[in-house]
Amino acid sequence: MIMNPNCDTSPIEEEFDRRPGSRNAVPIKVNRVFDSCSDRDCIANVPVILDCGELPCNTQLVKSKCVRVSDVCMRIEPVPFNRGFYNIDLTFTFRVELLAYTCACEQPKLLHGTIYASKSSILYGSESNTQTFYSNGAQVGKTDECCEVVNLPTANVQVVSPLALETKIGTVCRQCDPGQKPDNLPPTMRTVIMTLGLFSVIELTRPVTVMVPTFDYTIPSKECNIDTETPCAVFDKMRFPTEEFSPMTLNDTCDSRPENRPGCECGS
Repeated sequence: MIMNPNCDTSPIEEEFDRRPGSRNAVPIKVNRVFDSCSDRDCIANVPVILDCGELPCNTQLVKSKCVRVSDVCMRIEPVPFNRGFYNIDLTFTFRVELLAYTCACEQPKLLHGTIYASKSSILYGSESNTQTFYSNGAQVGKTDECCEVVNLPTANVQVVSPLALETKIGTVCRQCDPGQKPDNLPPTMRTVIMTLGLFSVIELTRPVTVMVPTFDYTIPSKECNIDTETPCAVFDKMRFPTEEFSPMTLNDTCDSRPENRPGCECGS
């Protein structure tokens, strides 16, 4: 921070100094969010690339066990004739676990597979013609072949666990490696077709320096005590779990008054 030789304070620092408990204003480096958006995507009828290749011919029923986002590939490009705007291309990789049944009442077989899905979004990420070098070797911005500075914003995407909306058996065109003969195989193959629901939030950020007020240092009031009582003494202090022995009725479920039951959610 560059100090003023005349010891004059800026209007921002004077405002911070008037706040109760504040000491002064200090500059900090943060990643500012310039633009963001939230999406509700229904990824319909996408084939699952099974690790085993083709769905066994004796499989009559398939159910979804688990779906998760294993990776997201992002690519950022400036939007022509719209300075400061960028197009973000995202490719999601989903790993799925499936239960394959030869009969509805028999023990299912566990299958694994992969789903790929893409989407795009245009957000404002501002402009910067600077390069920043750090002592740890990190660098923000680079110089291209024409000696022009390229300083793109950083994109990040937040997702929750996808929802498996539909799982069914279908057929897709058989894919062969280049130069490989199909060996008289049929042109289509059986696989699993899924429809997924995905909630996501996309942000564009840049590192900036901002002024923030500082306050006195505090010491935590909570002591790091270790309970020296016997295990039975600790057990005696526990509340008896009456609700575990009383099954809920329909009026007690989460659907009746969800606003009064904040803990009612998937996995609770």
